[in-house]
Amino acid sequence: MAICIRHLNKHIGRQQVLSDITLTIHDGEVVGLLGPNGAGKSTLMKILVGVWEPDKSTPPVSLEVPATIGYLPEQNPLYEEMYVREYLLFFVRLRLPSLRRKAQTDCVEQLITRVGLTPEANKRIGELSKGYRQRVGLAQALIGDPELLILDEPTTGLDPNQLEDIRTLIRTAGTNRMVILSTHILQEVAEMCSRVIIIDHGCIRADRLMADVGGVKQLEELFRDVTT
Repeated sequence: MAICIRHLNKHIGRQQVLSDITLTIHDGEVVGLLGPNGAGKSTLMKILVGVWEPDKSTPPVSLEVPATIGYLPEQNPLYEEMYVREYLLFFVRLRLPSLRRKAQTDCVEQLITRVGLTPEANKRIGELSKGYRQRVGLAQALIGDPELLILDEPTTGLDPNQLEDIRTLIRTAGTNRMVILSTHILQEVAEMCSRVIIIDHGCIRADRLMADVGGVKQLEELFRDVTT
């Protein structure tokens, strides 16, 4: 299983947000997507999940993505008046309608355990801390064990303890699927990702294995070199 993108372009109005994006991501890769604000990272992710369509172009765009995708957008869209179990069951029934009711309930309980929500499972989402809200969003994205997991700034606003918890969850989730992680935090890419792609002004400026880049300092130097 792989993501294959060839000659992807995207205009929003008269502005070209993505320019001739060509890349392949293989099963088992955790890819860090880096770039300055407005570089085109979120636009690329929205195209991959089907929210937006790429431009028709010459040569023609080729876009192959897995059949099942989990998506956690930057603005985690939670219904704060719902209870944690109620919210997850709502999405399980939407995405896995063929499951029997008991299997749907079992799926919710497995998700709660998997992302460490058990202590907060009986609360309304509006009562949760930012860290636990992110866990709810991650649980929602993992419904059905998707082949591709796309996470847009999943650790924004978390305190150090919450940050490490979410990083651990993401590392675990990435052991058996493709993960694309958009972030501004270079340390997250260095710690969690096997590969880094740097986008600037809608173009891919670097695509490297983290093993070849080195640590945070080397990644910072690479980022500065290709975006200035």
